[in-house]
Amino acid sequence: MSKQIISTAQAPKAIGPYSQANRSGNLVFVSGQLPLNPETGKIPAGIEAQTKQCLDNLAAILAASGSDLSKIVKTTIFLQDLGNFQVVNQIYGSYFSGDYPARSTVQVARLPLDADIEIEAVATAE
Repeated sequence: MSKQIISTAQAPKAIGPYSQANRSGNLVFVSGQLPLNPETGKIPAGIEAQTKQCLDNLAAILAASGSDLSKIVKTTIFLQDLGNFQVVNQIYGSYFSGDYPARSTVQVARLPLDADIEIEAVATAE
């Protein structure tokens, strides 16, 4: 099975030695997305805006791979403060139509660039 590197200017560039995503067969592995605005390179203020930006970044990368949010099978959410779980959960749920992916949510000590949230995903692509 070959590996294809996925890259798009519609999402922030990787901030380290990794790819935005890799596609292998019909699976797309999206690296953890920080809430970086791809146009400004800035992180928006507040957990609501950061959650939306992470999900928008995931959507852009998935589109570049030939997939979309509806084809996500697993996500992992990393939160600086698990006290933000309910807010994140509400926004996260609004990005899906009810066929929710499997998910893990964990609190971490710190995220790159002092972001409040990071989300990674695995999706299928046809």
